[in-house]
This record gives sequence, structure tokens and C-alpha cells, in this order.
Amino acid sequence: MMTNLFSVFDPTSSIMNLSMNWISTFIGLIMIPTIFWFMPSRYNIIWMNIMMTLHKEFKTLLGPTGHPGSTFIFISLFSMIMFNNFMGLFPYVFTSTSHLVLTLTLALPLWMSFMIYGWVNHTQHMFAHLVPQGTPAMLMPFMVCIETISNVIRPGTLAVRLAANMIAGHLLLTLLGNTGPSLSSYLISFLLITQIALLILESAVAIIQSYVFAVLSTLYSSEVN
Repeated sequence: MMTNLFSVFDPTSSIMNLSMNWISTFIGLIMIPTIFWFMPSRYNIIWMNIMMTLHKEFKTLLGPTGHPGSTFIFISLFSMIMFNNFMGLFPYVFTSTSHLVLTLTLALPLWMSFMIYGWVNHTQHMFAHLVPQGTPAMLMPFMVCIETISNVIRPGTLAVRLAANMIAGHLLLTLLGNTGPSLSSYLISFLLITQIALLILESAVAIIQSYVFAVLSTLYSSEVN
């Protein structure tokens, strides 16, 4: 029985008191069709085209100062988040990306590594970022405080944005799904249409949020070079 609305996100699967929920983070590999691994297959060609498009875009965002091959870190990040987002759309599958434990684990080390690299190797450049160009002398102390706060909360905003978007859609699907038993057969058809439309919307959100997470991580990386 559901004790409250958010209990749908509670970890519940266990074997001998060992939580099995986080296995869903890696179960996406099992869902990939076998034919994908043939070279070249249609699935493989489509996925490689997506990867090459992302590679070109991330390379543009990183600029000429970006290290060769660094785009593949963000492509891997995009792939992992997108797989986990889609896995959460299946019934009775634990949605790992709706938990801050996972999203903060991804966002915090990335942001921390960018900060350490920037302050150690480009200290003057990092100080220059604290005061935007053309700021009056009177406002400089305030701008330093504002820029510092906006920089510090970046991993939090990355993590909360992803988790909140995953939670919001799932809660809406759960709320509508729970009204099903009390509806008449006439209204059930409208409920099914609404649920299918929401599921399509959630599929789009799953892709968009993984893309947003990867792009913002790339932008934060480009600022420290």
C-alpha cells in the first residue's frame, strides 16, 4: 500500500536484505538489441550519427582550447543519463535519476574537478570571471559575491534540475493512474489517451534533460580554459 505520493520512488526490491534497486542503473545495457553490436547495423549507424552530432556540438562549445577527446566524457555522460531516464519509464523499474544520490554523484565531482583545474592552472582567468567586464568599481564587491554564489550552486542546480524533472513526470503518471479504478469505462479511454500522451512527453523529457545536463557540464568546462 502506498503510504504517501513520494513512496513510489522508495527503494523496495531486495534479496537477503541487499538493495537491488540500483542495478537498474546498469540494466540499460541488457535492453540494447543484439543486432546493435553488428557493424554496421541500422541501430549502430543511427547511434553513431547521434554521437557524431553531439561530438561536433560539444567540440564547438569547448572551443579551440579544449583538450582533444574531452568531448567523449560528456557524450558518455549523456548516454548514461538518457538510458537511466528511459529505464525509469518502464513499470516497476527503479528510477535512479530521480534520486539526488545519483545526480549529485554525477554533478559534484565534475564541477569540483573543473574548479580545481581552473584555479590551479588558470588562476588569473578564474579571478577575471568573478567580475564581469564593464562593472563599475562601486559594484565590484557585490558582483564578486553574486558570481561566487552562482558558481557554488552550479552542481546543486544540475542535480536538482534532473531529479525534479524525473520526479514531476512520474508523479503525474502515478496520480492519473491511481484514479483509474474509480472511473467509469467511458472515462477510462480518455485516461489511457492522456497517459500515452504523458508517456510520450516523458520520453522527450528524458532525452532533453540528459542533453541539458551534458551541455551545461560542457559549458562549465569551457569556462575554466
